[in-house]
Order: sequence, then structure tokens, then C-alpha cells
Amino acid sequence: MFADYYANDILALICEAWLGPNYQMTSQPNVVNPGGRAQLVHRDYHLGFMDRSHAFAYPVQAHLLSPALTLQGAVAHCDMPVESGPTMYLPHSQKYPPGYIAYQLPEFIEYFGAHYVQLPLEKGDAAFFSPALFHGAGTNRSANIRRMANLLQVSSAFGRAMETADSVAICRAVFPVLKARAAGAWGGADSQAARNLITVAAEGYPFPTNLDRDQPIGGMTPQTQAELLSQAVAEDWEPGRLDAELAAPQQRRIVGAA
Repeated sequence: MFADYYANDILALICEAWLGPNYQMTSQPNVVNPGGRAQLVHRDYHLGFMDRSHAFAYPVQAHLLSPALTLQGAVAHCDMPVESGPTMYLPHSQKYPPGYIAYQLPEFIEYFGAHYVQLPLEKGDAAFFSPALFHGAGTNRSANIRRMANLLQVSSAFGRAMETADSVAICRAVFPVLKARAAGAWGGADSQAARNLITVAAEGYPFPTNLDRDQPIGGMTPQTQAELLSQAVAEDWEPGRLDAELAAPQQRRIVGAA
């Protein structure tokens, strides 16, 4: 199920359009029961998770560039009419440069409450937006809709995701299915579906590392975890070999490792 879900071409197209290749995927299924209250308006990660005094400490260029490091998304796992409280958005607010400071001010909260819009979704629909867009989950005023969505936070290869993800464990878990799909319906390790899944499962950026021990060979950077997983699929490795090869870079990157 994980392989089929995250091998989706449309998801990969959207993520690459905003972040480029080698993005990092994290997700959290979210359920809001009838009566669940609305969120306060906010911007999201990175600067959006700081109070105003901390956000003030970062220079203007950080405020302008931070939204380019993250893509927010949600996939509806049930129908979400307006009464169920789908996300409230303030159109064009992502264009306001001091928004990471402003959204916490009472006058902006009041303005949001008077001008937000909501987008009803049907099961299977998805919505993606800049983390700088003023937004917040709405109140679930329905009597019987348990509003459920898979919330996606997709990070640039150059950014730091909010949640930890054990990419070694994910690679090991998906490898048998990935290999079987690539050998069958997907048509090879270099197929679009296989590349999509490898991007989600594995680290596509080679740093940080210990360059004294994990030295580049034949290029300017060491082999990435994604490149290793792709090689394992293409060469039909056994799971035991992949386990060993995944562990080796982790050991080399430990400072002072023997």
C-alpha cells in the first residue's frame, strides 16, 4: 500500500515543481471528529513554528526563502464538505513579506476571520500550498463526518524536515515490494514509479557526512542512499546485501568510527 500510494506520478510532479528533485516526504494521518474546533490562523514551518521574538531574529532573506524549502499538502481520505471544516485559506497572503511576524497580531487574526475561504474536497482530492499561506483547519460542524486527511510536509533536499524519519528502516521495508514492482508492472528500476518511490523512501542528498571517512569516489559527492537503493533494485540484490550496504555509510559517517 505504501509503495502504490507514494509511487504516484501526480504527487511526484507537484513535489518536484515546488522543491526540485530529492525532496523528503513526511506525513501524518489527521482525524478531526464532529465538534472539533478550528485552528488559529498560522503560517507553517520553519519560521511559522517560532514566536515573534525568535522570528524577528532572522534576517529578511530567511523570511523570503523559508517557504521555498517546504511544501504543504493534504490528501482527503473522505469527503470533506464545508460543514466538516476543511482548511481555511487567505488567498494571496503568501505574498506578504513580513507574514511570519504579522500572522500572530490581533488585527491580522481578525482580518483572516473575515476574509478566509474554504475548499471542499472529495475523497481522493488533494490540496497543496505554500507554507507561507495564512491558513488553519476549520471547525467540524457536521454531525457524523470524521474528517480524515493525510497531511504531507515535503521538504527540500536542502532543508530540515520537522519530523524524524528512519530512512534506513523504510528502505529495508519497501525493498522487496519495490524490487517486485520494478521487475513486473513498473518495468524496471529506472521507471518513473520506481524513481518516485525511491525518492520518498531514501535520502537523496549525500550530506551531512564525515568526508574523512565517506569520501566521494568518481565525483564530488558520496553515493546517496537513493542511488544505493536504485542500484540494489537494478542489480537484484538480496535483502541481506542491502542491509549491509545501508549500514556501511551510517558507520562511516560517525565521527571517530573505527
